[in-house]
Amino acid sequence: MGQGAGIASGRLVALDLARSAALLAMAVFHFVFDLELFGFVAPGTTMLPFWRWLAYLTAGSFLFLVGVGLVLGHGRGIRWRGFFRRFARIAGAAALITLATWIAMPDVFIFFGILHCIAAASLLGLVFLRLPVPILLALGAFVLWLPNAMRFAAFDAPWFWWTGLQAVGLRSVDYLPIFPWFAPVLFGIAAARLMDRAGLWDRLARWQAGAMARALAFAGRHSLAVYLIHQPVLISLVWLAAQLRG
Repeated sequence: MGQGAGIASGRLVALDLARSAALLAMAVFHFVFDLELFGFVAPGTTMLPFWRWLAYLTAGSFLFLVGVGLVLGHGRGIRWRGFFRRFARIAGAAALITLATWIAMPDVFIFFGILHCIAAASLLGLVFLRLPVPILLALGAFVLWLPNAMRFAAFDAPWFWWTGLQAVGLRSVDYLPIFPWFAPVLFGIAAARLMDRAGLWDRLARWQAGAMARALAFAGRHSLAVYLIHQPVLISLVWLAAQLRG
């Protein structure tokens, strides 16, 4: 794939709104996690089915949007400069998260969390951009199925843990390996390709969003920054409430 323009030129407010919604769901889950951490809600609250599924669906939404974004940005040809600029920001932020959590909680530090997965999946997703939609859907189903059906002792060494196919159990506060989490990216690529065929991206590009929609889309336009700052802000507020409670 050579240089070229993506399917959509400029930012789509609708896509930023989708990112904002995913960020809101993530903030809600993390807020409840912080409340649990400081004893405001019962221990194990975030392990209840509702909260676990909220976490899964939120992470899946981010990764689905990664696939959509790859098609919109590079569907007509990979724009390497823009791609690697974004990749470097995400990978750098992921490295900072690893360092910070290793210092703060070395027993459960984040070595392959959502940002690591987004960075790796963005790079890997370029390989799949031109595949037929039925193959993308079949591959997505396979990526979902494999880690639930079998694990391999050959992947037990730490440098293979990014795959998610190891037989040993792992502890981390945020762990999203390629298997099964690359599946939503493949589904996002397939969905974006289908929407392109139907002309839906052109319609969304012509949508004249109102002031309220543009305001709500602000977080989605700055999703990485929001991701990095939201948890320190939330946990600081909950910590302060815990101090005031005595």
